[in-house]
Amino acid sequence: MWRGCHYLQDWGRCLLKRPRGSPIDPVVLGPTLQLQARAYAPPSERKRFYQNVSITQGEGGFEINLDNRKLKTPQAKLFTVPSEALATAVATEWDSQQDTVKFYTMHLTTLCNTSLDNPTQRSKEQLIRAALKFLDTDTICYRVEEPETLVELQKNEWDPIIEWAEMRYGVKIGASTSILGPSVPAKTQETLASHLASYNMWALQGIEFVVAQLKSMVLTLGLIDLRLTVEQAVLLSRLEEEYQIQKWGNIEWAHDYELQELRARAAAGTLFVHLCSESTTIKHKLLQE
Repeated sequence: MWRGCHYLQDWGRCLLKRPRGSPIDPVVLGPTLQLQARAYAPPSERKRFYQNVSITQGEGGFEINLDNRKLKTPQAKLFTVPSEALATAVATEWDSQQDTVKFYTMHLTTLCNTSLDNPTQRSKEQLIRAALKFLDTDTICYRVEEPETLVELQKNEWDPIIEWAEMRYGVKIGASTSILGPSVPAKTQETLASHLASYNMWALQGIEFVVAQLKSMVLTLGLIDLRLTVEQAVLLSRLEEEYQIQKWGNIEWAHDYELQELRARAAAGTLFVHLCSESTTIKHKLLQE
């Protein structure tokens, strides 16, 4: 029998029902900021209005040009990113759009917009707290007591990742079948907070985004540290769902769509973190159709 905790785990589960690609966590927002966040959301689609995409270096960083017009954020700020590698990735995202620009597929652009505009006015400390909040209800730390086959599956698949994280960061995380979840020591919270503080604000936006998608701080650490691939992290985050699907079947198109979307968001967030954490410069490229 399924324990109630798997239906009550972290308010963050409701994020899966939000518009695709949004890194904003409504759980930590007040009513006014929630309204601002909703107003901030771009239209889901529009007809492609440009031919060529290019990048140029300006005083504040690298800019994206759509034909002869410079890209702006939803708050009308100049869209400027800190590295040429990130600019090229964003430009590729725009250039790959076909006749219709589908904003909900442009996760890198969304993350850049959020980093530039910071529509909910969160500080670095708030971003770190938002990410660590998931540690108390981490997906892979909640365990079932039955059926035995799922108990063994969770142990075999999730325990090695928890053990890796404990050794990698010198912390204690553990797992529990209690509805209250595992009791994460304060020292663990402090150590991981210190680790996250080593990232800049842009990278933290990406980390929080990935954590919100996977509902797991531990899996996100494994993904960022290249211990896991995107496919592995997503599968581990959906272990219980995949078990139920194997047992009871599923609506094929719905399952496939959700799986691909989750992979796309996790991959984009991870790439964003790495591109924001390095200062390498690549050769200037003009992207044309």
